[in-house]
Amino acid sequence: MNFVTNLFSKVNPLPEGVHHIQAVQDEKPYRLHLRLNANGSGILVLNASTVLHLNPSAAEYAYHFVKGTQPAEAAKQIASRYRIDKKTALADYADFSERIHSLISTPDLDPVSYLDFERVAPNSTELTAPLRLDCALTYQLPKASAAEYAPVKRVERELTTEEWKSILDKAWQAGIPHITFTGGEPTLREDLSALIAHAEKIGQVCGLLTDGLKLADKKYLEMLLQTGLDHVLLILQPQVTQSWQAIETILPEDLFLTVHLTLTTATVKDAEATLKKLADLGVKSLSLSIADPALAERLSALQNTAGELGFTLRWDLPVPYSASNPAAFESEDDKIASGAGKVWMYVEPDGDVLPAQGSAGSVLGNLLRDPWDKIHL
Repeated sequence: MNFVTNLFSKVNPLPEGVHHIQAVQDEKPYRLHLRLNANGSGILVLNASTVLHLNPSAAEYAYHFVKGTQPAEAAKQIASRYRIDKKTALADYADFSERIHSLISTPDLDPVSYLDFERVAPNSTELTAPLRLDCALTYQLPKASAAEYAPVKRVERELTTEEWKSILDKAWQAGIPHITFTGGEPTLREDLSALIAHAEKIGQVCGLLTDGLKLADKKYLEMLLQTGLDHVLLILQPQVTQSWQAIETILPEDLFLTVHLTLTTATVKDAEATLKKLADLGVKSLSLSIADPALAERLSALQNTAGELGFTLRWDLPVPYSASNPAAFESEDDKIASGAGKVWMYVEPDGDVLPAQGSAGSVLGNLLRDPWDKIHL
């Protein structure tokens, strides 16, 4: 796509703000939320299930798409703003529109996408709000879990359902399009489906980080799907049959799945076989981390294996509350680490906000009590 960026330093971007459209395509309703940033870039939320990151020129095409501007008029305005010919602008707008229409009709989308557009990395520029909020609903754990997976003594109480809803509302008003429910084990909260439904209602992309064991129950999974769950990061327990059953239950559904494997002395010996089994099942998205820095070399080898098996590796999603977070071991890519507190933030069960999971010494405020402008870095 022939998007023109940075050719003219004095191009004034469209004013920042949020724009929305509800429409029908192929007899199926869809909705788009567009957030225009002060620097001209944008975030387009498709059906509250996928966040599309757009550079300034792509954001302008999105603006005209959402506003229903006629193609010829959109091309005229863009040609004038970027000083390109109308024919090129019209072709680019048609290309953009075709991609959006294609995505609208595509099930099981990646929750975060760039549409192959030329872009600036999200954490290389100042954002008015993070792109994702990781909400630890509880630090409760299943009975057999290791205690280090959640700091159960850090909080004195958990927020109520209504308090969490108010936090989701505040996040959306601040412009945060993506929510991940985590913990502890969030499926231990009986109000999980109600909170997913609330996030979906206001337009947020909604994900779940879980050990996945309850998702082996098809009825429970269907309930979460019906309330608006968009994607799952499942913490694989390779020796637990129910963990594999959960993956097999999820895969046929219209739900984007990433499987996380933490390498330990117990799992590393069979890790390559585990990856092959995941690939055979049809898993496409994978997250890897290590519980012991001494396994870093083995992690590097498994990254290569994952690439050969066709997995897409993901490093910026949260994993259980511990040093197992994959970003902690990606020293070669400091952009991921720099995203903490900027591209994503973490909310504890009592509403305290941290730059990221595990940064307990850096409380930025409390999202239940404090205004957003006091919390945001």
